[in-house]
Amino acid sequence: LADEPTGNLDTQSGEEIMQIFQNLHKEKGITLIMITHDPEIGEQAERTIWIRDGLVQENS
Repeated sequence: LADEPTGNLDTQSGEEIMQIFQNLHKEKGITLIMITHDPEIGEQAERTIWIRDGLVQENS
C-alpha cells in the first residue's frame, strides 16, 4: 500500500520509485495499491479506480 509515494520527490527519484514498483510487480507478481493525485502515474496502472468526494466515479 503506497499513499502518494512520489508526492514529495524530485522527478528523477519519483521515476526510480515507479520503476522499482513496476519491477516488483513484473518479477515477483506483487500487487500494489497506490493512492495518487498524479494522472501520469495512474496511467501506468493495469487497473485504476477514480474516487471523488468519497464515491467511486470510474473503475477501469
